[in-house]
Amino acid sequence: MELMNRIKKAAWLIMAFGIFSCEEPFNPAGPDTPDEIVIEGYIEAGVAARPAYVLITRAIPFFSELSAEELSDIYVRGADVRVRDHEENITVLTELCWQDLDPQVRELVAQQLGIPSGQIAVNLCAYVDVSNSINAVEGGRYELDVMIDDKRLSASTTIPAHVPLDSLWFEVPRGEPVDSLAELWCRIRDPLESENFYRYMTADNSENFRAGFTSVTDDVFFNGQSFNFPLTRAVNGDGEDVDPASFGLFVRGDTARIRWLNIDESHYNFWSTLEAARTRQGPFSSYVRIASNIQGGLGIWGGYSVSEYELVVPPQ
Repeated sequence: MELMNRIKKAAWLIMAFGIFSCEEPFNPAGPDTPDEIVIEGYIEAGVAARPAYVLITRAIPFFSELSAEELSDIYVRGADVRVRDHEENITVLTELCWQDLDPQVRELVAQQLGIPSGQIAVNLCAYVDVSNSINAVEGGRYELDVMIDDKRLSASTTIPAHVPLDSLWFEVPRGEPVDSLAELWCRIRDPLESENFYRYMTADNSENFRAGFTSVTDDVFFNGQSFNFPLTRAVNGDGEDVDPASFGLFVRGDTARIRWLNIDESHYNFWSTLEAARTRQGPFSSYVRIASNIQGGLGIWGGYSVSEYELVVPPQ
């Protein structure tokens, strides 16, 4: 029963990430690009930590048009995925695919996502630490080893010490105020003795967390200082209409949720270059090469130390 509960939880997280969070990196490939493997995987430490998981896909040409069946085929199955922790313990991740789950589990996951199970057409597959065997701690180093047939991919990441937010509050938006909206601000006390890299995501009420257009920062301008800055409410990356008057603001009366993350430098470089590539679009923009820490492929294996916050946006 306990294992089944963990599988249900892991399945819900993977489907939520794959369908809603837009966390999977997009790596542009030309029509003549070889069959590159793309890895996206994370390991977390903290009270709000989620199970470690890895998505493995095959890169596709930039201008490809895919059906749901073809999109399902880009997920790599049958890989051997292992994580070695800082104490040399090795954990083999379990392959979970949507269509392989028990129908009852699929229905429960779909209900929590608010989507009829019959409308989830993509057979999303992931490799998950379903038993939470990995000892994910701050300061630990974690080695990822992936074997796909005779091809080996590897990566290394660390989980940095966590620097929590010092405080959170709402203010009247700058510029032309809108009575129904509020701007979220935070204060952080950045440690002087270390270089730190941060990332954050937001959610409204019971929605899934998602990252904004610029979700990462380093402490180059505020190292060792108490620093105040706004946290922009993330909008959907799949074409949600953006109103300039309300962009980044929270609706009064809603519950704002924040996922605050510490990352290491290679993880920061990945998101920094990916977000730069997303914003530099158009016929006159320059190409940004997305940083990767995957040996033998593309993508990211990243560590997070994490905390979550929740507060009600005060009424006017």
